[in-house]
Amino acid sequence: MIHLFRLSLAALVLACVSLPAAAVSLIRDAEIEHSLKQLARPVLSAAGMGPNRIRILVINASTLNAFVVDANHIFIHSGLIMRLQRPEALQAVIAHEVAHIANGHLTRRATNARSASRISAVGLALAAAAAAGGQGQAAVGLAAGTASSAQRAFFAHTRAEEASADQSALRYLVSAGIDPAAMLDILEIFRGQEALRPGRQDPYARSHPLSSDRVRAVKGYVAGAKGRTSTAPASAQYWYARMSAKLQGFLRNPRYVLRRDASKGNGEIAVLRRAIAYHKTPAPKKAINEVTRLVNMRPNDPFYHELRGQILLESRNYAAAVQSYRRALALAPRQALIEAELGRALLLEGSAANVKQALTILNRARARDPNNPRMLRDLALAHAKSGQNAMASVATAERFVVTGRFKDAELHAKRAAGALPRGSNGWLRAQDVLAAAKAAPRRR
Repeated sequence: MIHLFRLSLAALVLACVSLPAAAVSLIRDAEIEHSLKQLARPVLSAAGMGPNRIRILVINASTLNAFVVDANHIFIHSGLIMRLQRPEALQAVIAHEVAHIANGHLTRRATNARSASRISAVGLALAAAAAAGGQGQAAVGLAAGTASSAQRAFFAHTRAEEASADQSALRYLVSAGIDPAAMLDILEIFRGQEALRPGRQDPYARSHPLSSDRVRAVKGYVAGAKGRTSTAPASAQYWYARMSAKLQGFLRNPRYVLRRDASKGNGEIAVLRRAIAYHKTPAPKKAINEVTRLVNMRPNDPFYHELRGQILLESRNYAAAVQSYRRALALAPRQALIEAELGRALLLEGSAANVKQALTILNRARARDPNNPRMLRDLALAHAKSGQNAMASVATAERFVVTGRFKDAELHAKRAAGALPRGSNGWLRAQDVLAAAKAAPRRR
């Protein structure tokens, strides 16, 4: 279920700079995150990292960029993903960012990261801190001082680091059997960017300086690797196509998507794009027909059941949405984002039995993904509807802390701590929020 959330990078970035917020939003979607994990797996293995070591998340921005801010998270802009033409190019981007982590290029940021350590006590993992802003598919701003020269000073790599990351990334690609020429796809996109004024450059060009020496070195490596790689396997192509289709369906104008797919036939990817476009139009009956076709094509695919649940939920068919989400969760029992949406559907259905079940499911989702503010908002509502007002304040405080609204978080945490038994789980969570609020960097 694709949703756009406010991303709070305050835990790290505001530790070193204090500037006006930039307007960027984070995309959370179980299918997209699964697709990225599938594409990253061979790269991480080649780099000697486990498949769960690094989390890759998508920022909703038309600009072309990818970056790392700690040793566990990679951000990629949706504009870059949709600009690329093949899965190997996206894997090359991932390999390059993994190389920055593996080669220790983040060491110089350690002091800044340490100042955020107390905030992480409540699960404010940098990449996952996000907040739902109001109703439905909220899209609001990035609460981080990442503007102008301070942004470049914090995120930018040196030319030496870039060359080092290129070489490591190329080795990872070849080791994984991925065409290293895909790295040239990326460099060609940004060729000429450095001649532009900073305000006209894509962020990638500012944070990843390009040079003719880098291009020559990559071309030389690619020439020497001929015959040692092959085209992307069908699985990589498939998950890349699904992720791209979902991003295009939700982020592009639905009428444009429908016009483009009018002659694309009834292939799975075209049907996926159409289902989303009809939903956004909105044309709920057509959307349901298309997503039902997807479910019939792949009855054991949790993400198609989840998408059907989203369309039904946002069409206010709550009981049917609950059934679709239940099926999705049965097929993917550890997907916290699906758990959270099932909890939301149960809440909206509204019966006492479903509210009780929603509370259990949302608490389980929180244990797996504590930084999902949409879930925290629903969890607070489930506690309130169950007569547990102090626990509702705890969940609300946690939602505010991941948003970077530390004063509001402190207010709700104090209210909860005063009403809960000392030493209880809720009281301890409230203490974590208070510690986070106290340690949070204050804007000047």
